[in-house]
Amino acid sequence: MLLFSMNEAAELAIGSSMPENTHQMIETNGKNLTLSDAKGDKGTLVIFSSNTCPWVIRWEDRYVSITESYSPKGIGVIAVNSNASRFDGHESLDEMARHARDKKYNFPYVQDPGSKLAKAFGATKTPHIYLFDNKGMLVYRGAIDDNARDAGSVDEPFLANAIEQLINDQPIEKSTSKAIGCSIKFP
Repeated sequence: MLLFSMNEAAELAIGSSMPENTHQMIETNGKNLTLSDAKGDKGTLVIFSSNTCPWVIRWEDRYVSITESYSPKGIGVIAVNSNASRFDGHESLDEMARHARDKKYNFPYVQDPGSKLAKAFGATKTPHIYLFDNKGMLVYRGAIDDNARDAGSVDEPFLANAIEQLINDQPIEKSTSKAIGCSIKFP
């Protein structure tokens, strides 16, 4: 039984190095950006995202609050749209720029040409979260928290807990959770 299509790789394992950190992506302002450009002093949060996925729409306010809380503490944040088969429609750069403005994104939002980054990460969903330490090693992957529908009813803030442990030089107690969302639309 095939678990992945031919476009997808196995999901990046905890402890793996950040792949494709020099892959040129296109930011909503039209400039090129790489994961290396987005790195923070303490770590880097990579969010595979979308303009249209209902799961992203439920969680994306937390992208902004997490960035507000942790960017000043040394966490670089970047959202990556890998829905390459839809870059000529609702996932176009113009639509991404509008979406980022409307949702008050406080981090770069980039297109991943050919879905190269998603394939290298083994990312399959939006949102799909990957947190790397300051050496570029994966320390957490999965979901933002345990309640997409209501931020006020979250019992376990997986990502915030992992970031807190990372910036305080503590072991990551829960390094994985299940990413829930829409499938990435590979070319």
